[in-house]
This record gives sequence, C-alpha cells and structure tokens, in this order.
Amino acid sequence: MVSYLTPDRQADRVVPPSGHTAWLTTFTAGAMTFLCVFALALSLASGRLASRWSDALARTATIRLAAPPDQMQAQTDAVLALLATTPGVATARALSDDEQRALLAPWFGPDLPVDALPLPRLIELVEGDPGYDGEGLRQRLAAEAPGAVLDDHTRWRRPLAEAAGRLRLLGWLSILLIGTTMGAMITLAANASLAANAQVIRVLRLVGAVDNYIAGAFVRRFTLRALAGAAAGALAGMICVALLPRADAAGGFLTGLGFTGFGWLLPFLLPPLAGVVAFAATQRAALQKLRELQ
Repeated sequence: MVSYLTPDRQADRVVPPSGHTAWLTTFTAGAMTFLCVFALALSLASGRLASRWSDALARTATIRLAAPPDQMQAQTDAVLALLATTPGVATARALSDDEQRALLAPWFGPDLPVDALPLPRLIELVEGDPGYDGEGLRQRLAAEAPGAVLDDHTRWRRPLAEAAGRLRLLGWLSILLIGTTMGAMITLAANASLAANAQVIRVLRLVGAVDNYIAGAFVRRFTLRALAGAAAGALAGMICVALLPRADAAGGFLTGLGFTGFGWLLPFLLPPLAGVVAFAATQRAALQKLRELQ
C-alpha cells in the first residue's frame, strides 16, 4: 500500500486531474463519511442512554399496596416496618399524594383528585449492596400485607437492554452498508476513469509501462481524493452533532445523543478507514480493468 501511495508525478499524469470521476469520488467519500458520523453517534448514544436508564431502574423497586381506605395506613406502616428489617434494602419510603399526583399528571392532568380515587399506595425502595432476595421478599409481603405487589422493574429493564442492543447493531450495520456503498461508488468511478483513458493505457504499455505502474497512478489519485472528501465529511458531521439541541431544549428526547469524552476522537478514524476502502476498491478495479484492456 505504501508503494502505491508514494508520489510519482509522471505516473499521476495518467489520471485526469478533474472531471466527473474526480468530484464523484470526493463527494461520495464525504457524504458517506458524514452519514457514518451520525450512525456512530446513534450507536454510542443509544447504548449510553439505555445503560443509564437500566442502571437507575436496577437499583430501585416499587411496592404497589392495594387495601381498603381504613386499612391503608396500617398496612403501609406494616410494609415499611418489614422493609426496614429486610437485608439488602437500603431505604424505603411511601410516596406522598403530591408525588403520586405528579406521576399521573402526564396522563390525567395536574388536577387529578387523588384523595377521591381508590389509587394504590406506592412504596419506593432502594436496593443495597448486596441486594435483597426478591422471591423471599414477595413471600413476606404476602404474609404481612396480602395486597402488596413487588415490582422490581425487570419488565422495564429487559426491553431497554434489547432495544439498546438492536440500536447498536443497527448503527454498526449502517456503517458497514455505508462503507460498502462508498466502495462500490469509487469502483464505478475508477472503472469510468480507466475506460476513458484506454488509449493512454495502450500507449503506456507500448513504451514499456507495466500494469502495476499504471494501476498505482489510479490507486494513488483516487485514494487521496477519498481521504480529502472523507476528512471534510467527518468534520461537517462532527459540527452538526455538536450543534444538536441539548436535553433541556429537546425535552429529554435527545438526552445523550452525540459524543462524549474520548468518543469525539472516534470520527477521526473514519477518514483513514475511507482511504483504506478507496485503496482496496480502486486497486481491485484497476487491475481487473487493465486485464480487460489487454
């Protein structure tokens, strides 16, 4: 690869410095790298977001207590006393009416008459280290407060983990498809350039030029064009990612979308990868086309 990319002004004259193959190669590399930046950002952000949600849910659980109004406070106190003596439970508290009203406000509005509705009492517990025995706690709750149901948020964590895995897979699959598309477009551009210079190639062969010498000129020119286009595309993608609205402005929907910390260094790896793809695609296309022109 190093020998192919070594500057050779005489060989470089074989490839036209401008034309549709020049801008097609540069534009394709830039556009594909731009899309790769967003696919990479999506893949990383989805993993961070789901991990943050899963970690928050993993350390907390909720006990839903349903009881007649005249027994609600007594059973609530019984459940809190039980939790206070349960190994693995760090803290436990019953949510107030105002907190339950805030939880239901997105669906029923802020003026929900909590006191007039037969709503269950919610008790929040935070898991200690080591954690508690979920099955044992359920059995104790069944004995002390038959209307208490433990929700350890497993049904919430599992879909989040599955969604994160699928989003990450989608991101990496998108990057693979984008790289394949870029290689195919550069191959077409290289074939077009080789076909347009068929007469020049024949003359070069007549004066003793070998195919590796001719192919090197095409590989060098197209690889450098792809590197330049990919660098511009990566820079544009990073700027657009940096300009995305923050979590406060987006209402939390875009929380974590983008790069953080050393993640900002990952897009800088895309231009060299684009150069490798361009090198492999152009070398294969050049040698194959030269064999056809014999």
